[in-house]
Amino acid sequence: MVYTSINNEKIKNIKKLQTKKYRDLENKFFIESEHLVEEAYNSGVLETLIISENSKFKLDINTIEVSETVKKYLSELESPKDVMGICIKKEGKIKGNRILILDGIQDPGNLGTIIRSSVAFNIDTIILSNDTVDLYNSKVVRSSQGMLFKTNIVKGNLLEIIPSLKEQGYKVYATNVEDGNDIKDIDKNEKMAIIMGNEGNGVKQEIFDLSDKYIYIKMNENCESLNVAVATSIILYEINK
Repeated sequence: MVYTSINNEKIKNIKKLQTKKYRDLENKFFIESEHLVEEAYNSGVLETLIISENSKFKLDINTIEVSETVKKYLSELESPKDVMGICIKKEGKIKGNRILILDGIQDPGNLGTIIRSSVAFNIDTIILSNDTVDLYNSKVVRSSQGMLFKTNIVKGNLLEIIPSLKEQGYKVYATNVEDGNDIKDIDKNEKMAIIMGNEGNGVKQEIFDLSDKYIYIKMNENCESLNVAVATSIILYEINK
């Protein structure tokens, strides 16, 4: 059977997954592209494969075929892909010795890039504040290039999580461009957590107050600051040495 109508109830429900409210309600999210679908499948979170009626792509999983009209309706891309999917959200738990805490990151592209760097430089857990952009926003998923499926991510109240981490022996570092220690000079504690802040406002004061030390990246005085995704990547590279 090929779904040909955008008014079909099943198709309309898939389309709703483009909204955070419905993603949260269903505990699912929508992806598109062969690469992302393969990564999701290999990670065990792909629930349904969606392919255009002319696609030869196959996986051993529940599959539905759609017409070109429906494919274009479901897609958020200018050039819709022949391969899409529905995934189940994966619940993470805080674990490991290297923790990255994100306080209020708002740009989906930044979050996706940070996730990629976290996988590259061996971060064990990423903790998102409750006001960070939705992890399952389609732009976040795409910009993570599938690394979303290869890391451990938790969301919660940082004012509760950080004190708990400190009780467990983690050294907590917050980024501060004005009053910090050069990232190259800090002790690479066995258990450490790095806090990165919002693109415009940085780390919130109440989160700063919970940290053990401030850190910064030494750079040319002509440059006041770096994009948060770039800064995070540099810091994660340094602590991974």
